[in-house]
Amino acid sequence: MLVNSTSLPASALKHATVQKMLDDAVLQRKQFGKTKAEIFIVNTEALHAYLQNHFGIENIHAYIEKYGDENLTRSDAVAIAGNSKLRSIRTFKGFLVNSYQPVKAMLNGKELFVNPLEGSYTFISNYASFIPDEAVNIVGIENPENFNYIRQQQHLFSHIKPLFVSRYPQSHDLIRWLQGISNPYLHFGDLDFEGIHIYLHEYKKYLAERAEFLVPASTEVLLQKHGNRALYNSQLSHAPSQLTMPEKPLAHLVQLLHQHKKVLEQEVFISRGKE
Repeated sequence: MLVNSTSLPASALKHATVQKMLDDAVLQRKQFGKTKAEIFIVNTEALHAYLQNHFGIENIHAYIEKYGDENLTRSDAVAIAGNSKLRSIRTFKGFLVNSYQPVKAMLNGKELFVNPLEGSYTFISNYASFIPDEAVNIVGIENPENFNYIRQQQHLFSHIKPLFVSRYPQSHDLIRWLQGISNPYLHFGDLDFEGIHIYLHEYKKYLAERAEFLVPASTEVLLQKHGNRALYNSQLSHAPSQLTMPEKPLAHLVQLLHQHKKVLEQEVFISRGKE
């Protein structure tokens, strides 16, 4: 209405804020017949003053332009409306990484070695500029406890140079980053039907041949000793077909789960992995 100096159908402006502006006489409604009505601005200067006094909006055009920006920051929100909580904004974008040995990477064009002290992690915020060395395998860990105790699980990754990434906190940042790099991805999750579903739909779907599911050599032994039959039964209705598995290790895993009628939670590898 400001740009074109025109009115709009009342049916397109059904909102509590619009009604309040009508009640305050900043906007006006004009009826055309029984069902048709239009809304127009009474006074442009009065409208700008109203927006500034009630909503902190100094410039409505800048407000509209910035509000739709997916990279809107809290400082931007304060600048255009005096309200850092103008819109839900994710300040902590990114994901956690961990390693038990120095892993070379580039961040913002500078060399970085990821090597957190035991008991700490590294949080990668500007992940678009985070590029691991090409010799590194990215290992996605489903459960936080396994991510925390990676040093107790080193024997599972002796064949690769791993950089561990955490599925939590969950967001689309991790998969966006994985799609933007060329490193192979190894998924380490629960050895159950839900874990397979997470892998296939959150990772394999987007990474295709670059992604593999880790089925450790000790899986069957641990499944027999520490497998969970109740969890197997509760997930059975969601079990995928062995024939549809895109990888031989996954097909073998599904076969083992049905054979022993148990599933295995990945935390077992922290303390029992060398059995």
